[in-house]
Amino acid sequence: MEIGERLREARETKDLSLDSLQETTKIQKRYLVAIEEGNFHILPGKFYARAFIKEYANAVGLDPNELLEEYKEEVPKTEEENDAPYTRIQRTRKESNAEKSPAIFSRLPTIIVILLVIGIILAAWFFYMQSTSGSDEADSQEDQNDNEEIIINNPDDDQDNSEEDAADESNEATEEDAEEDASEEEDAEAESEAELSLAEEGTGSPPESTFDFTDTGEEITLTLESSGNTWLDVQNGDGESFYSQEFSEDESPMEFDMSDEERIYLSIGNVSDLTVTINGTELEYPIDPDEEVFQKIWINMDSET
Repeated sequence: MEIGERLREARETKDLSLDSLQETTKIQKRYLVAIEEGNFHILPGKFYARAFIKEYANAVGLDPNELLEEYKEEVPKTEEENDAPYTRIQRTRKESNAEKSPAIFSRLPTIIVILLVIGIILAAWFFYMQSTSGSDEADSQEDQNDNEEIIINNPDDDQDNSEEDAADESNEATEEDAEEDASEEEDAEAESEAELSLAEEGTGSPPESTFDFTDTGEEITLTLESSGNTWLDVQNGDGESFYSQEFSEDESPMEFDMSDEERIYLSIGNVSDLTVTINGTELEYPIDPDEEVFQKIWINMDSET
């Protein structure tokens, strides 16, 4: 009995339809049929053939490892099985995510605006007090002139007016400088933001899409986070493999240093469980994961360092 017949027999024993099995495993129905009929060439690749068989076996109550060992001559083998290089993988744990970047830098524009508003309020209060004080002095002087019928030219008034004008000009200059500094910081922050844009949406089955990534930083970090089990293959433009096996939530998050790479290739199964970010910018899948559970992604690096 071939492995496909063994799996189909286990499915029928559990009274499971292909549609219900597709719902459970997130593997498209046409791939499940190909496994049962032994047409492994229809599957996306050798790695996914083994991964799909494991998911099928788990769903119908068979031990996947024993099943693959029993039919090891029949099941396609990957070129590099379970020996993906980890020399450039930097793993981090979820507990350390909060320490990656100080929150103070993300709040800097808000702090600047608050300080600017406080400065404007203080300046307005100062001008109001000056204006009130000057008005009281003028009323007092006018009453004295009316009573004594004497006209006095007080040189101190001219000096006070000159000092007040100088204070006004100084405060206006300070406010303009603060506004220019805040504008420059906001422009600098906007220029430093990374951009991940879709260049070409993939067609066919599985679809193969292309993205362009632009960033001004010297370091480029690819971060992968899984909320379940994902079949994952990560390569550069020269075909060098960084990771090629099933990626689980326990290994998440995982980081790759891609600062020296010109292109990144991702072959992803069960895309709804995998989140991809580059320098904090999340990749949005071009095709709905509910429509295509398996997708291939190319990312062209266009760093402006």
